[in-house]
Amino acid sequence: MKLPRTQISNMVAGRILKDGASKKFVNEVAAYLLMERRVNDLDSILRDIQSAWAEAGYVEVLATSAFPLDVSAKTDIQKRIKQYFPQAKRVIITEIRDADAIGGVRLSLANQQLDFTIETKLNKFKHLTTVGKDY
Repeated sequence: MKLPRTQISNMVAGRILKDGASKKFVNEVAAYLLMERRVNDLDSILRDIQSAWAEAGYVEVLATSAFPLDVSAKTDIQKRIKQYFPQAKRVIITEIRDADAIGGVRLSLANQQLDFTIETKLNKFKHLTTVGKDY
């Protein structure tokens, strides 16, 4: 019988919060997903795990930027996230480098994204300056 995705996610989230993420456990989960032909569910399962962690007070944020984040940027990110998740006991920031981000940072959470990149600001400016103009 196929286990519901949420049941898998809750089991994985609970076990990692309790015991940590060992390589053996991660391999077991990957093997299960392969064996059950559920690899396509992986992104959804990861989002569900992030949501379960957030409910337990551990908010994971993927911070995409062109350059390494300094201490003040990380502190600012933690403050912003705690505005959205006041129950957060801990904010875990995972940095991702992307040269296309040019500057600024894109914050990805389980079910939402906050985009503070220069590219997004420029696109908004471009849209605002061209609204109603015919080309």
